[in-house]
Amino acid sequence: MDATFLVKAAQLIVAFGLLVIVHEFGHYIFSRMFGIKVEKFYIFFDPWFSLFKYRPKQKEGHDENKASWRDTEYGVGWLPLGGYCKIAGMIDESMDTEQMKQPVKPWEFRAKPAWQRLLVMVAGVIFNFILAIIIYAGIAYHWGEEYIPYQEATYGMQYCETAHDMGFVDGDIPLSVDGKEINATNFDLLQLLEGKQVAVLRNQTDTMVINIPENSVLTVNAELKDKENSFGFMTYRFPVVVKDVVAGGFAAEAGMKAGDKILAIDNEKAETWDVFSKILARHSNDTIQVSYVTAEGVQKTASLGTSESGKIGIILTPITELFKTETVKYSLLQSIPKGIELGVDKLVTYVSQMKYVFTKEGAQNLGGFGAIGDMFPGQWNWYQFWVITAFISVALAFMNILPIPALDGGHIMFLLFEMITGRQPSQKFMENAQMAGLLFLLLLMLYANGNDIYRFFFK
Repeated sequence: MDATFLVKAAQLIVAFGLLVIVHEFGHYIFSRMFGIKVEKFYIFFDPWFSLFKYRPKQKEGHDENKASWRDTEYGVGWLPLGGYCKIAGMIDESMDTEQMKQPVKPWEFRAKPAWQRLLVMVAGVIFNFILAIIIYAGIAYHWGEEYIPYQEATYGMQYCETAHDMGFVDGDIPLSVDGKEINATNFDLLQLLEGKQVAVLRNQTDTMVINIPENSVLTVNAELKDKENSFGFMTYRFPVVVKDVVAGGFAAEAGMKAGDKILAIDNEKAETWDVFSKILARHSNDTIQVSYVTAEGVQKTASLGTSESGKIGIILTPITELFKTETVKYSLLQSIPKGIELGVDKLVTYVSQMKYVFTKEGAQNLGGFGAIGDMFPGQWNWYQFWVITAFISVALAFMNILPIPALDGGHIMFLLFEMITGRQPSQKFMENAQMAGLLFLLLLMLYANGNDIYRFFFK
């Protein structure tokens, strides 16, 4: 078990724990607002035992017919697959049917008007979406948006193999999708892949139009899940400029210095990092001829060795030091609408992608906790952590609103039916629906996590 796995797992557990707390707190606080007793509030599940639990003592003279925060057992389970808020008088994942056989108490969920029960059930989804907006607003306020304008990236972009098949060429700079201008601040991969035509600037002079094939989202998504693709659909190309040399390394022994710009390896052009790294990968434990130009403009050639991993002992100059960057700063007030904008955009993007789940390729690409954990970087990075956590919060909100029994959306569906028709589904029907929903979710979870396991061992 390497350090990278542990860091990814830690980020997943912290993010998931936060999202569960916020989601269940939404149910809890609305239950309390309407005088409904909450029997348990748990982070993660606690079959057989819990890691921690606390039950407050009731005050003397407490009215049993009134709900209080002291009615609740608070705890942390050992199974990090979710969490739950056990609301009195409700058929939920606890399947406490014995309680439902007792006379209705005024502080129970089932005793309240349908509109109050509806708000209790929708609260978890709302809280998850609000959390995402808060996180996005915080990111905008703290970090702002630093980007490299496409026009400043004189070496263009590097594209994945699927993009090459579509007609993109390394060095192309994207200009527009179906006539709508795109840039580094508003680039949306889904919008590009669902468009019909993409205009690019090629060789800094020619404007070319690329026709996007149907279902490109699926083919690109399949490649992005490949461990060999480390940069996504496209990324900036940048020159190989030495920021520093490793003391005692091959480059240092050959006399290379900070500011040197690599041009070729064994007479093969290697002016950009994407090409340079691929060539080096073919020359592990080898001797190569490196052509470069010094900071003073003098062209040189050096013979130097490579390590087993194809390294020559140089530290690259970061791309943000090579190209002009621009940063959009947001005040506290400006960050709020920006957070709302990003939250809505992510929700719309996620919802539009759901149609691909119902295709053969989409089902094969479903992932479970392994796929989610793999979204996080191998080293702890607060910016990436919050970006990914916000996105998962949006996804969790949408998934929970789906009209599937055992999810919030299933309860909401039955409550809307009751409010429209004036008829409440029978307790037996609700129990059977809950069991069917739990079974479906269990099978879906096994399938998705099974995909993770299959990809880990066989792909």
